[in-house]
Amino acid sequence: MRILVVEDDLEAQRYLVQGLKESGHVVDDAADGDVGLSLALSRPYDVAIIDRMLPKMDGLGVVAEMREHGNATPVLFLSALSEVDDRVKGLKAGGDDYLTKPYAFVELLARIDALMRRRSPVTVKTRLTVGDLDLDLLTRAAKRAEQSIDLQPREFRLLEYLMRHAGQVVTRTMLLESVWEYHFDPQTNVIDVHISRLRAKIDKGFDTPLLHTIRGAGYMIRAR
Repeated sequence: MRILVVEDDLEAQRYLVQGLKESGHVVDDAADGDVGLSLALSRPYDVAIIDRMLPKMDGLGVVAEMREHGNATPVLFLSALSEVDDRVKGLKAGGDDYLTKPYAFVELLARIDALMRRRSPVTVKTRLTVGDLDLDLLTRAAKRAEQSIDLQPREFRLLEYLMRHAGQVVTRTMLLESVWEYHFDPQTNVIDVHISRLRAKIDKGFDTPLLHTIRGAGYMIRAR
């Protein structure tokens, strides 16, 4: 999942972002309400985790503006404000859930999962399939023709992104932003190296290649 974290306490932000990334999520972060709102309105997110007390624009204002612009991203308020009235204000402003600090990280992950189930209980994909290649998003297991494929975390994220866009050209910029979280070109061959490794794992030994290089454009995964 792609998650937006808006938290002005940098230590708390680092802890949260690191934990989410280690759990396999792609994370963008902001330290004030203005930047958080700009990100929320300019990029698609599965969930936004927003603190109540933020500089420039508080969390209530951020969520109210999101809803005013028709943005339906599920929002989990994460705040030290724990009174009933505080929680009610958060929900009335457009929040979908409210978790008070200090919190248990496992509970935060469970609430994120609950938000996703509530948002789209039928359409949330837990398995991706392209031809005889199968990727289980819950167990993080990959198989081709029932043969298990051992993937490193970055390879898994790369394959997941390609399979979510099966049949479409995926550019280097798209991969840098979505898999590596770079918003600039690092001028390295990191993508080529990982594509080569991934191709060796999912195509080597099979008659039909699935991962294709589209010259001058990017990459595509597709079945015949």
